[in-house]
Amino acid sequence: MSFDVILPFLQPIAHLMTDPDVTEIMVNAGGAVFVERAGRVVTLPAIRMTERDLQVATRNIARILGDDISVEKPLLDSRLPDGSRVAVMWPPCSVGGTTLTIRRFRYRTFTIEELVRVGTIAPDVVEHVRQAIHDRENILISGGTSTGKTTLLNALAAFVPDDDRIVVIEDTAELRLDKPNLPRFEARREQSGLPPVTIRALLHASLRHRPDRILLGEVRGGEAYDLLQALNTGHSGTISTIHANSAAQALARFSSCVLQSGVDLPYAAIRHQIADSLHWLLHIERRQGIRIVTQLLKVRRYDVAQDTYDFETVYPHIRASTEADNPLDVIDGRRYCRETTDGVRTTLTPARS
Repeated sequence: MSFDVILPFLQPIAHLMTDPDVTEIMVNAGGAVFVERAGRVVTLPAIRMTERDLQVATRNIARILGDDISVEKPLLDSRLPDGSRVAVMWPPCSVGGTTLTIRRFRYRTFTIEELVRVGTIAPDVVEHVRQAIHDRENILISGGTSTGKTTLLNALAAFVPDDDRIVVIEDTAELRLDKPNLPRFEARREQSGLPPVTIRALLHASLRHRPDRILLGEVRGGEAYDLLQALNTGHSGTISTIHANSAAQALARFSSCVLQSGVDLPYAAIRHQIADSLHWLLHIERRQGIRIVTQLLKVRRYDVAQDTYDFETVYPHIRASTEADNPLDVIDGRRYCRETTDGVRTTLTPARS
């Protein structure tokens, strides 16, 4: 199916769909149009879509994609022919009119050298991660929405040796890896007459395909438990991503995802398994339109008595805040910044002057 089949229904914003600098298109209830360009969201006051145009467009797009949207089924979450994601919400759930968000798929991938050059990741962080991948240690990349987690994973995956069999599992196929032995599995949402195929089902089935390494596009739910089991049974060298506000909080999110599996395990046992299975936490943020890796933590252990994780802070989280926000300790005449998070204890790192 050609992408041109979709564009006629989106005439007011069709040129934005083909603009290589636009990564996201947002049409709010009432017809106001916003786009993300170069990491910044800007409004386009000269472009508007009427409610009638929005409903006709989204209904036709849904039908072409083998789905449906209506007052009875007011939500659409699907994928366009080029891989772009399309999310629609109709009234009355969307107050004031239809809301449409299109996240464009980017064919352009970035090498790790390019990410270093633009300042996304520091060279010393790259060397730590390169060695971790060589040593078959497991890495969890965390960050918020549109921070570049998938882009970073794609770049780091280049360090995986070519003679490894890499199984890639994604909700939506986005990773673009140049590897010779690369089975790729993609989840399927429930469609008319077709049952869903979940990430968890794909992960479980992938173990029968002799993976040397598993790259999991994103941990969102109960598949976290199955990933833990895989990591504890010899499938090391995994790289995955998760939504979280910091590297340390990524483990709390991962624990919550394990609990969604429905497996009856003591919470302390889950946290202990996580500490044994995940070796590195890499956090990426978006600041004023710029994506930057801000933390690299090495997971040391889980302290059962204190119910905390111990981390080694390999690369510090650079905060744009006051000393009052980051209490300072003085040890042997040197100032150190102590970062604290609920359920987390980290080592002290030299404070920046």
